[in-house]
Amino acid sequence: MGAAWRGVAQVGPRQFDRVLAMVSEIRGMGMEVCATLGMVTPDEAGRLKAAGLTAYNHNLDTSREFYPKVITSRAYEDRLTTLAAVRGAGISVCSGGIIGLGESHGDRVSLLQTLATLPTHPESVPVNALVANAGTPLADMPPVPAAELWRMVATARVLMPRSMVRLSAGRLTLSVAEQALCFLGGANSIFTGDKLLTTANPEHAADAEMFATLGLVGKQPFYYDGASHAAADAAADAAADGGGGAATAGEAAQATSSA
Repeated sequence: MGAAWRGVAQVGPRQFDRVLAMVSEIRGMGMEVCATLGMVTPDEAGRLKAAGLTAYNHNLDTSREFYPKVITSRAYEDRLTTLAAVRGAGISVCSGGIIGLGESHGDRVSLLQTLATLPTHPESVPVNALVANAGTPLADMPPVPAAELWRMVATARVLMPRSMVRLSAGRLTLSVAEQALCFLGGANSIFTGDKLLTTANPEHAADAEMFATLGLVGKQPFYYDGASHAAADAAADAAADGGGGAATAGEAAQATSSA
């Protein structure tokens, strides 16, 4: 669930009450609920948790150093404060970034370092590649090479071995082979469906065909197969201990995405 506002405080209690009711109703259907509502206070995060919210997305987007060059609607510290409020409420944290904005490799490392040095790693780390749309300030940015996405995914996996590293925006231009290398490098989740807010995304049927080709099986919500979950934990432990490098990252991806 997404909202086109800067934060809950911008719209007032009536709108927020509507969101809380939606969260409660969707959770009542037996589904996990993830929301992205901009900045939230500890009290607002607590109310979302009480309504049944499973996860909250609030991306850092880029490094602290590069951030002011592309975002002016809120400060970097505001984002970190929101993540702390969400974590404090006991809600799963979804936070990642986007590459291809004109940032340096050092900025990408800085972003991942910030995420990896949070008190607790995010449960979900989306890795987005810029989709340059006409009429936007970044319309003329060159496409992100697939190899740059592989490096970002693999580094995120090494730094945050237990997080779900999610392939997000920009996946539409990747071939099945290029996406397979992302999975081998450590990605173990995707956002599926024909739209990511305003950005086109592969359709569910295309993703299902890709999963069948690669032998990947989606995890069930809430409940996990005991054997594959144990294998994923073992691979994550090995990565956390520094053993295995890229191979271990690939094993972790396969263990959490395959039967």
